[in-house]
Amino acid sequence: MLDTLLIFILIGFAAQMVDGALGMAFGVISTTLLISMGVPPALASASVHAVECVTTGVSGVSHVYHRNVDWKLFKRLALPGILGGVTGAYVISNIDASMAKPFVLAYLSIIGFILIYRALRWPPQVKHPKYVAPLGIAGGFLDAAGGGGWGPVVTSNLLIQGSSPRQTIGTVNSVEFFLTISISVTFLLSMGPEIITQSAIGLLIGGVIAAPFGAMMAKHIPTKPLLLMVGIILTLTSLYGIYHAIY
Repeated sequence: MLDTLLIFILIGFAAQMVDGALGMAFGVISTTLLISMGVPPALASASVHAVECVTTGVSGVSHVYHRNVDWKLFKRLALPGILGGVTGAYVISNIDASMAKPFVLAYLSIIGFILIYRALRWPPQVKHPKYVAPLGIAGGFLDAAGGGGWGPVVTSNLLIQGSSPRQTIGTVNSVEFFLTISISVTFLLSMGPEIITQSAIGLLIGGVIAAPFGAMMAKHIPTKPLLLMVGIILTLTSLYGIYHAIY
């Protein structure tokens, strides 16, 4: 039991290190590895979001303190994101886990390709941002259904549309706290207290330990190679999981 907890702590540590350096990927890395270890998709997503109630709260407060939040963008993104997140959590909680697993892994592999694409085209091309509400709904839904993806989907699209990188990352991370709370409450009402699992405790311990080191990595490791590495690992892990889920 202690060995299993240690594995979850290491997953949480590694995922938070990457998330601290990139401002994304804690959810997708944690969920992909949990599902690969046999955790049902709904329970994996619920556990990860329970942990993120803490990690995203700390991140959001930090971004507000450093004035990284565009409050107009925050208002446009928050309600659609919460609506999409609650819907995604309800859907994934009420379908058969064996049926959901290949689709969730397929979604995570797509996120991996998106990260690789972002890395190869880094820095993003600057354009005028237009679509926020539909992006929030889609990002929230996919984040809840897949256990992660709010950062990779929403941040990458806003950057491509031309938003300021610093304020985009700060705003998306700040909205994510409220999104995560909404998703976690939905999972709690749908699945009960079983979402507080050994995996959630391990991820929380590892994530809290890694938080200061992730911030240090952001200063010293170039974004492009780290983003590329995460995208490749995520894609390969997800495709491997799909193969075993089907065959």
